[in-house]
Order: sequence, then C-alpha cells, then structure tokens
Amino acid sequence: QISWTPLLVLGYLFYLLLGAMVFQLLEKQAETHFRDQFQLEKLKFLQNYTCLDRQALEQFVQVLMEAWEKGVNPEGNSTNPSNWDFSNSFFFAGTVVTTIGYGNLSPSTVAGQIFCVFYALFGVPLNLAFLNQLGKALNAHLLTLERWVQKPGRAQVQLAIFLTTGTLLFLVFPPLVFSYVEGWSYGEGFYFTFITLSTIGFGDYVVGTNPNKHYIPVYRSLTAIWIVFGLAWLALVFNVGADLMERYLQLKWHKPDLSLAEGDTTKLEDEPEQPRIHIPS
Repeated sequence: QISWTPLLVLGYLFYLLLGAMVFQLLEKQAETHFRDQFQLEKLKFLQNYTCLDRQALEQFVQVLMEAWEKGVNPEGNSTNPSNWDFSNSFFFAGTVVTTIGYGNLSPSTVAGQIFCVFYALFGVPLNLAFLNQLGKALNAHLLTLERWVQKPGRAQVQLAIFLTTGTLLFLVFPPLVFSYVEGWSYGEGFYFTFITLSTIGFGDYVVGTNPNKHYIPVYRSLTAIWIVFGLAWLALVFNVGADLMERYLQLKWHKPDLSLAEGDTTKLEDEPEQPRIHIPS
C-alpha cells in the first residue's frame, strides 16, 4: 500500500509554483507598463501646473489613497451616496460573515472595528451553520431527483442536472445582470461572480460603487442574498470536487486487498442499495 499524502503535498506545492510562474508571466509586464504610464502622467501634470512641486503632488496622491482605503471614491463630489446607508451596510455585513472581505470598505472608527470583530466571531459560525443546513436541503433535493430517475446512469444524470442548473443560476445569468447594471463586459462580470462566490474577494470589482451610476436602494441587498445561496451551491461543487479527487488518488495509489474482496462483495449484496452519489454537506 502506497501513501498518496506525500504525492498530494508535492502536487499542491507544484500547483502553487505553477500559478506563481503563470501570474508573473501574465501580469508583471502589464504592471511595469502601468507604473511607467502613471509616472509619466505625474510629470505631465507638474509641467502643466508649475505652481505645484513634486512633494505637493505626492501629498495629494497620498490623500487620494487614504480616501480610497477608507471607502471614499475620489471620483465625483460630496453628493455621492453614502457607503454606510442601510443597503450598503447590509451588503457589508454579508461580506463579513461570509468571509469574502472585498477590502474596498472597512470600519474606520474604533467602536466599529471592535464591533466588527465580535460580529464576525459569532457571525461566521452562524453563517457556516446556515450554509450547512442549506447544503443539506440541496442534498435532499438531489436524493429526490435520484428517486425520479429510475434507470442506469441516474447518478450521472442527477449530477449533470445539479451542475447545469446551478451554473446557469449562479455563474451564467448573473454576469449578464452585472454587465448591464455596472457597465462591465461579460468577462468582467463572470470574473466578479466567481471571485465573489468562491470567497476570494479581491475587491477590484464590487457592485454598486460607481458614483456615476444610480442604483436602486435594494440592489446591493439583493446581491447579498444571491451571494449566500451561490456560496452554498459552489461550496457543494468544491466539496464534490475534493471528494472525487481524494477518491481518485486513493484508487490510484491504494491497491485493494484481494483477501477481503469476497467478503466485501457478500456484504454489499446483503445491504440495501445506497444513493450512488454523495454530496457532502
């Protein structure tokens, strides 16, 4: 019997190294281009406004960066809608308990930061319990589908229905809505959708933050509700993928004990038929 754990560790490290090399290859040159272009724009700005020196310009850039870190969009004016109205606050609370954490908005007061810590302390386990129950409901629905499909290959049909329906509801159609409302391309909307539902949450794309657009009050609240159900679905997909990967590795690197094969066969014949697909909750 060969242990597949060291091979999994090596494969995991190799996957990280591969990702690092690809990201470096794709992004480093673009970053250098944008950095040079930004420095050129600052030089042009100083040439056009001779009353300013470089130090004053750098101080103003610092003010802009601090404003952005505090969640204030430098574009527009003071009439921009508040980041902390009820709809936006509801959306922020959802990003806290789901651990998405876009990073474009965070509490700036000490009281808000302390409350956020304790809110997350109890909210994250509550969110996990809620997603667990939601996952059990989806799993029960899958078992119901399995009873409906009474023919060979029903597990594959069931899994195909689950993946197709969830993909349409959570990954295909939402980018169309975000593209229309936010003015993004479909690719940008799809990127935002997956990065959000996987709880990666870079914060480079966030809904409802463009000061030049007028959003309905419940837009971000509805988005938060969509995120919760999308999280449950994608978590099931990830769990199935992890379960299948572990099973594949075990079948690949563990040889069956032939001495127990006959006993196992008899046991399987005596036991009632179990569902052919397991969706971890």
